[in-house]
Amino acid sequence: MSNASLYELTIAEASEMIRDQRLSPVELAQAYLDRIQSLNDNLSAYITVMSGAALAQARSAEAEIASGGYRGPLHGIPVAVKDIISTKSVLTSGGSKVLADNVPDHDSTVIERLNGAGASLLGKLNLSEFAIGGTIDHPYGTPRNPWNTGHSAGGSSSGSGVATSAGLAAGTLGSDTGGSVRGPSSFCGIVGLRPTYGRVTRHGVVPMCWQMDTIGPMTRTVKDCALMLQAIAGGDERDPSSSDEPVPDYALELEQSIGGLRVGLPREMFDFADLDNEVKTAVETAVTVLGELGVASDEMTLPTSAQSGAVFVSIADVDCASFHSEWLATRPEDYDWSTRTRLESATLTPATMYIRAQRARELIRRELLDALDRYDAIILPSSPTVSPLIAQATGSPGGYYQGRLDLGRRRYQSPAALAGLPAISVPCGFSSTGLPIGMQIIGRPFAESTLFRIAHAYEQATDWHTRRPAV
Repeated sequence: MSNASLYELTIAEASEMIRDQRLSPVELAQAYLDRIQSLNDNLSAYITVMSGAALAQARSAEAEIASGGYRGPLHGIPVAVKDIISTKSVLTSGGSKVLADNVPDHDSTVIERLNGAGASLLGKLNLSEFAIGGTIDHPYGTPRNPWNTGHSAGGSSSGSGVATSAGLAAGTLGSDTGGSVRGPSSFCGIVGLRPTYGRVTRHGVVPMCWQMDTIGPMTRTVKDCALMLQAIAGGDERDPSSSDEPVPDYALELEQSIGGLRVGLPREMFDFADLDNEVKTAVETAVTVLGELGVASDEMTLPTSAQSGAVFVSIADVDCASFHSEWLATRPEDYDWSTRTRLESATLTPATMYIRAQRARELIRRELLDALDRYDAIILPSSPTVSPLIAQATGSPGGYYQGRLDLGRRRYQSPAALAGLPAISVPCGFSSTGLPIGMQIIGRPFAESTLFRIAHAYEQATDWHTRRPAV
């Protein structure tokens, strides 16, 4: 295999070759760095490229493996992380001018765990400002969808979606508060997991909403997603919200049969007027494929969850505004005006509305958990639309993003977030214009293995994951 095509290897494929010393970690890291050099100016996936550090880690991995010290599937694998994840001595900007000079003196726990797994860190990835989403002016450039660079990569983990899809990293980490892993994954044609709240530590991560923030892997295949989650999952005494729930061997459980599983299809999520017909058809076809693999499906209803968008915003924006209160007061001009407007508006939210939203959140959580007592998983679209044009997504207040995309997508992405449940987006087709479509699978608390099993079985029965953008 030529150096120029090494980026096409999955993590699972590359790790096997590295383990057997048929592939040099240094050669692999250099192949990705060359591709970043060639494409990032156009795609704006990276804010900071850590070439020297990545190659040093690759050289260390190569020497260690040669001496018999192979650590596991991420050893020598080039990865990248969203730029809200703190990295020692490297800019952590949050995608904002507010943190343009922020160079932490410590690593976040997930970086420590990636380092412990022997991964090579290629750099820090672009995002919507402070992971809030809806950024109009990206100070580090607007990430562009590699399937069509005139189209949005989504938010807020846009750089992570672009880098994974375009082969600028073998795998990436994003964050998902209300859909920020699942949305870009759907738009960019990759696999993205929002883990159960507490499954992955947030220590050293710039918060958006402490009650709902999660860190999740974004990869080209389900197996790669499982391998990355394995490396970062588990409790952390430095994060009181993290869970000590045992972490299973996700890759080992991946091949277990899905025959006999039951999934629920929320009627509301397939009947909304703003659901594109091509998206609806693709997800319904995917459910048919799962049926052929032995998964039973039933139509069901989630009436409260279907109205979750306003509930999410009422909670998340208020919490976020609280974190930003000092900077909003002292440095308002350093925020993108759309971010500042959203946060300042949240400061005017009455306490009674916030309390009502929390009560509604509990109703949504109970509704979903009751449904998951009857079903092994719930399936719905990852997003009601394919990726919009960048000009429509970010061009003006009250435009596409603030209107249909924002409120529409929240119906689909907020339920799992409000309930703290795991959810995975997996490619399930393309629109007539060649843009990816994603299927979302929501599971029980800490049942990531079940989501991986369903998504992997579907992936192996189709070829969507083998397609690559022509960049």
